[in-house]
Amino acid sequence: MAEQLVFDLAGPEPPGFGNFLAGRNAELAAILPRFAEGALDEAGILLWGAAAAGKTHLLAATIAHAQGHGFQARLYTHPADVDEALIVAANTVVAIDRIDEADTTAAGHIFTLYNALKAGHGRLLAAARAPLTALPLREDLRTRLGWGLVYEVLPLADDDKPAALAAYARERGFNLSGEVIEYLLRHGRRDMRSLLATLDVLDRRSLAAKRPITVPLLKQWLQRELEWQRPARNV
Repeated sequence: MAEQLVFDLAGPEPPGFGNFLAGRNAELAAILPRFAEGALDEAGILLWGAAAAGKTHLLAATIAHAQGHGFQARLYTHPADVDEALIVAANTVVAIDRIDEADTTAAGHIFTLYNALKAGHGRLLAAARAPLTALPLREDLRTRLGWGLVYEVLPLADDDKPAALAAYARERGFNLSGEVIEYLLRHGRRDMRSLLATLDVLDRRSLAAKRPITVPLLKQWLQRELEWQRPARNV
């Protein structure tokens, strides 16, 4: 029981390109590693799309990929965190999430940062919930963002999720039956972050128990999740 609890409480895999279910974003998922490595003749890429489409995952994956290839790289989870006095080394990669929430001060810092990155052969990856033309940013910054590539990040369609989950499992060396996938999509949370976190936990539990991932195992996990989420009763 203690061993199973350790597996259950282990954190999910950090965001990477290997655990991103690309779906209709296959072209983008193929371009971002090359962008992180400086293999594209682009100083910037803007990602935009609805909440939970995978933008934050891709930003973190790009930074991790750049760091893994020896580049200085940094992720800002909010534009207000961008430092006015940030010193940018050559070939630095910077990612900024929620850039559409940048106020006038933050926009000024990002504008200066972009120019420094471009001069030093660095790269800027930004994410927003609105397309470029609708971003509430000062015009000079919006123009700089428009110099690079712009991609809409499309959420994985429900019809594509069974095949994507099965492929994700195969790439990690375990199998998911159609019955398990159907039950998970019917009874579990359907956003991809939750789905992948559930698969990671199930994989660890199946390894610990030395038994395959089955619907009963999935039911047991989902039931425990519900129990943990219920508020405690006053005694």
